[in-house]
Amino acid sequence: MSEAAIPVDLLNPGQVFACLGLMEAAEILCGPCEGEFLYQAPETEARFRLTTGGQADPVRRAVDFLAHASARAYAPHAGYSWNRDWGPPPETRAVYPAPAPDTPASLAIVLSTGDDEIPIEHWLDGPHNGRDNVKFWAGAGGYPGAALARDALTHLTCLGDNTLTDIAGDPFAFSAPMSSSFRFDWRRDYVPLDAGFSLNEHPTMQPVGYPLVELLAAIGLQNARPTRPDPRDKLIYRYAISPARLPISLARAVLGGARIGFPLRTFRMRLDWPGQENQARCIVDAREEETAR
Repeated sequence: MSEAAIPVDLLNPGQVFACLGLMEAAEILCGPCEGEFLYQAPETEARFRLTTGGQADPVRRAVDFLAHASARAYAPHAGYSWNRDWGPPPETRAVYPAPAPDTPASLAIVLSTGDDEIPIEHWLDGPHNGRDNVKFWAGAGGYPGAALARDALTHLTCLGDNTLTDIAGDPFAFSAPMSSSFRFDWRRDYVPLDAGFSLNEHPTMQPVGYPLVELLAAIGLQNARPTRPDPRDKLIYRYAISPARLPISLARAVLGGARIGFPLRTFRMRLDWPGQENQARCIVDAREEETAR
């Protein structure tokens, strides 16, 4: 048996989603796992402990996978236009998880090292299956999810083993200049009207992002979702965590606030439009709704 514990900010929704992403990755790379949030209520600075039955450190194994993985889109049929700057063109796969997207920006992707692969398909959800796709990026100019993932992976591929080991001790603190992202970590994003300026007017400036939070949060939403209290309101979501040690099947349900017999802490995250309404969204803040019980 192997376990690892890492710092997590419960008021950073992307980090909470990324904890579930670590569990999803561990299930694929290491075998069955369990996860739990360790904290002293009402503190929101916590630790997430991941336990697997194997011998490898599950967090280090996930970080190592991402450091050696490539991102590639796949499609249900040929014919999607593709810019070579986005990376390799999409593969065609007979089995596809959703109706064919209208745009290449929303194609499903797979992260692969050749030996292992982890899919990211959650943004394909919608009316056909009744699930919110939790897609905060807009694909401006058609920039696809595969390219966003590739850009984030690039910050890891150049790192040596010792650096990766250090990063695995606190993966959500790893930062790098990022011009675009999945918008899961609010530390990178901002609303120009609130900030008083726009980076688009300052081409020499580039925001600092958090590649591992972005990638692992995207993986974490593969089989789980935060909920929208009001389906008509696209700017409010609710997510939850539990101090109970849970297998991944139950951890997925808890993220959406399902009350299945475990103590919960629930949080409400607020989003806003950094640009045009009904396009990209960014996380503005998160606040706790209930104390642990």
